[in-house]
Amino acid sequence: MEGISDTIIRYAYVPVLITAAYASIIYKKLGQELRIISVFIFLSALVQIVSTLLWYQSKNNLWLLHIYVAAGFLVLTRFYNSVLKGFIHKNVLLVIAVLFTIFTILNAVIFQGIFTYASMSLTVESILIIILSLSTFTLLLDDIVKESKATIVTSLNWINSGLFLYYSSSLLLFYFGEIIMTLFSRNANLYTWVVHFAFLTIMHTCFFIGLWNRPRS
Repeated sequence: MEGISDTIIRYAYVPVLITAAYASIIYKKLGQELRIISVFIFLSALVQIVSTLLWYQSKNNLWLLHIYVAAGFLVLTRFYNSVLKGFIHKNVLLVIAVLFTIFTILNAVIFQGIFTYASMSLTVESILIIILSLSTFTLLLDDIVKESKATIVTSLNWINSGLFLYYSSSLLLFYFGEIIMTLFSRNANLYTWVVHFAFLTIMHTCFFIGLWNRPRS
C-alpha cells in the first residue's frame, strides 16, 4: 500500500499537466473567464513541476507553496471578478486580494516561515474561495444571468464546482497540515496526501470538462 501511495504522489502532476496542455492548445479560442482560469492552470502546472523536481532531489519545496497561494489567489480573484462582474463591485475583490497578499507575505516572513507548510494562508484562502464559489453558484441559478451567460454557463459551473470541491474538501487538511506533517507517521502523511491529490485530480478534471464545453463559434 505504501508503494502505491508513493507512486500516486510521484505522478500527481500528470492530471495537472494534461489539463494545462489542453488549455494551451485552445487558449486563443477562449473568452475572458476561461483564459483567466487557464492562467491558474498554467501556474499550477509550473509549481507542480518545480515542486516535484525539488522533491526528487530531497530539497525543501514548501517555500513554493507560499508563492503559489498568493499568486493563485490573485488569479482566482481575477476570475471571480470577471464572473461576478455587475453583481459585486470590483474594488471589493481588489481589496480582498491585496489584504490576502499582505497576509500571505507576513505569514511567510513572520508567522510561520517561508520553509514551513503554509497552513494559515491555505486555510484563509480556502474559506474565501468557498465563499466566492457559493456566491457564483447562487448567481448562476438566476434566470437572467443564465440567459446572459448562456454560452458559457456550463463551463463556469464545471470550473466553479471543481474549485468548490477541492477547497472545501481540503480545508481541514490545510488547517491541520503542519500538525499532520510533524506528529504523524510517514504512512499517515502519505495517505493524507493521497487523498489531497485525489481531490486535486477531481478539480483539474472539472477544469478540463469546463474547457471542453467552451463556447464554439
